[in-house]
Amino acid sequence: MSRRALTLMVAGFLTLAFAVVGAILPVPYVVLSPGPTENTIGEVKGKPVISIEGRQTYPTSGQLSLVTVAYQGGPGSRIDLFSALRGWLDPTVAVVPEETIFPPTTTAEEVEQQNVQEMTNSQDDATAAALTELKIPFTSVVAVASTQKGLPADGKFKPGDEIVAVDGAAAADRETISAAVRKHKPGQTVTFTVNRGDRKMTVAVPTTAAKDGTPIVGITMRISYKFPFKVRINVGDVGGPSAGMMFSLGIVDKLTPGDLTGGKSIAGTGTITPDGKVGPIGGIQQKMVGARKDGATVFLTPAENCAEAVKAIPDGLKLIKIDTLHEAVQAIDVVRTGSGTAPSCPAG
Repeated sequence: MSRRALTLMVAGFLTLAFAVVGAILPVPYVVLSPGPTENTIGEVKGKPVISIEGRQTYPTSGQLSLVTVAYQGGPGSRIDLFSALRGWLDPTVAVVPEETIFPPTTTAEEVEQQNVQEMTNSQDDATAAALTELKIPFTSVVAVASTQKGLPADGKFKPGDEIVAVDGAAAADRETISAAVRKHKPGQTVTFTVNRGDRKMTVAVPTTAAKDGTPIVGITMRISYKFPFKVRINVGDVGGPSAGMMFSLGIVDKLTPGDLTGGKSIAGTGTITPDGKVGPIGGIQQKMVGARKDGATVFLTPAENCAEAVKAIPDGLKLIKIDTLHEAVQAIDVVRTGSGTAPSCPAG
């Protein structure tokens, strides 16, 4: 066999070996790509994304679209080397180390549970923010989200239990409850008064010591709101907190006479707090691409994401900088009427 033939054979073998290894070798990266969009004032699978019962609503038009990021990889489903390489060559895709998105010990089931919980919390916070913007009063209570397995509270509380008092003192907020528990020494009993459905009951729980010696009982708490009417949000498989601002805008639009968008296609992203503060999100580049593909010409951008967003603006998409829900409502009014100037993300 000639040297040339041998060289070609070895090269071919190495190429084939590389292809096989690349196809099966899992790598610790996650591929982020533009995901689907959903119009918060429209429908998904024939059902309204936002439905409101017990309060007058008004017709809407146009689009107030939430945007998402699709990902490949992560706990339990690592991508292969070729998928990572394809992602690195695609300007609309990001390939990032797995640990930047998922903690090293997280399982696929835990990721799913976290996304669902974050989406539920986001929907509640979005409703609270919308009602705050519209000056519609509501109340809130501290509720049990979950208990930590193996700790004293495990089995004594149920998710949704409303904590009314601790040791006879009113439970004003999560900080008050945590402080009341910390007043005890490990082994001492804390007495909780809770509402479980229509029942008021007392739950006595001994404390134990955390790793740093702090007294704990093992309760994870959340704020539960009592709204004067029902707001339901249906988004299918979408998870996480980043759609909060767009949910709030959809609720505001439905509860407000007149047409918020003027028939225009507006997309955006951002977490939301009950008082209307808009927070940053991940995957801004992919979300902008998804918004533009869906026909949006305006993109409401969390102020803290502006510096990253201006580096990769798709053609035909205008970025508007948003710090609060109130600013978002005002910006959409500018877009609808064509009068005034909405704050844009400054160029880097």
